[in-house]
Amino acid sequence: MLPRLLIVDDDEEIRTQMKWALGKEYQIFLAEDRVRAIDAFMEHRPPVVLLDLGLPPHRGTPEEGLAVLSELIARDRFAKIIIVSGQAEKTNALQAIGAGAYDFLTKPVDVEELKIILRRTFHVAGLERDYRKLQAQLQTETFEGLLGTSPQIQRVFASVRKVAATNAPVLILGESGTGKEMLAQAIHRLSSRKDGPFVAINCSAIPETLLESELFGHEKGSFTGAHVQRNGRIEVASGGTLFLDEIGEIPQQIQVKLLRFLQEQRIERVGGRQEIQVDTRVVAATNVDLKKAISTERFREDLYYRLAVVVIHLPPLRDREGDIRLLAQEFLRRSTVANEKEGISFSQDALRAILAHSWPGNVRELENRIKRAVIMAEGKRISAADLELESPARTVNLNLKDAREAVEREVVQRALRKHGGRIAPAAAEMGISRPTLYELMEKLGIEKAEREEDKEPA
Repeated sequence: MLPRLLIVDDDEEIRTQMKWALGKEYQIFLAEDRVRAIDAFMEHRPPVVLLDLGLPPHRGTPEEGLAVLSELIARDRFAKIIIVSGQAEKTNALQAIGAGAYDFLTKPVDVEELKIILRRTFHVAGLERDYRKLQAQLQTETFEGLLGTSPQIQRVFASVRKVAATNAPVLILGESGTGKEMLAQAIHRLSSRKDGPFVAINCSAIPETLLESELFGHEKGSFTGAHVQRNGRIEVASGGTLFLDEIGEIPQQIQVKLLRFLQEQRIERVGGRQEIQVDTRVVAATNVDLKKAISTERFREDLYYRLAVVVIHLPPLRDREGDIRLLAQEFLRRSTVANEKEGISFSQDALRAILAHSWPGNVRELENRIKRAVIMAEGKRISAADLELESPARTVNLNLKDAREAVEREVVQRALRKHGGRIAPAAAEMGISRPTLYELMEKLGIEKAEREEDKEPA
């Protein structure tokens, strides 16, 4: 279908000439006054308009044409309005451009010159339209800084929208590198506490002897080195959100104090006797199986249920259908801009390697590998070697059965290499049972190294 072009001119002869000259390249719509111009514009939505300023009832002044210009821009601010007028005074041109006109041409117009200008204008309008579509798509893919279109991650986003509006404690479960802290920040930003502090603490990174003081604060002189009173992270986060990362690593004696805080919203600093009222929402995260930790008495069951009012499972990157490529391209864009190395792209073998890799380090591993590759790459194409990934074997000349077996063999061998030939963890990573892995290995002719740990009953 030809591009749509609206021509607004009070002179019937000029309208006819324009239609004859441009009708092979464009679908032409004509109007001779303000009312018909607005009606035609709203009905056909042309991206480009040729507009005369001298329209009835004020043919001798630009008043009516400028009024049409303003109305068209008000209805579609992206429309490209080219003024074609016999009123060539500089003030008219400046006024039209200031009101939103894309260009200003003086009658009589050279037809060949007009064709060139129109092609350029339609090209720019098309580029802007594509850019707006891309931005709209990106907005649907992006959620509070998190990127993903897979059903798995979209379910997570939906849960965050629901829970953010409450003050309920949230427990985020997920492997290392999946983005648990970013999800906690999203919950905070979407909550009524967004203007309050977001305070994060990694419970596994602080020595056990200091963790209690970090969380609850301490009074002056409460222990050696406590030269001043210090507020803990719970108190600092009052009015906002406290993010407890690696909550499964908290020692038992601190779990007791944390449970009391969650029950009563009161704390006592180390060495203090005064109870302090706080208003702190807790979002916790872990990659540890807390239910297993409860069964071995490493984690309190009552604390678990206080923390896990709402549980959000953040899926590993390998289980997010279609998101790996999307994230890889976005991390590449960010890294090339940050390192002023724009123009770099992935080679085909790099993309195949990215899609074939299991990403045990999840999103963090993907981002770090791409950052390093952008810095180290010598040319404009990032290879699998730049990413320090194996280039998967091509399956170009194989039939479907052979191709499927080649992929299965590569996945099984990689999982076995990663886990030193141990069947149980390799099967767990692949998401299959040990008997199924044995059957696969037998079918593919992969020999199993004899190991004592693999001899337990299936």
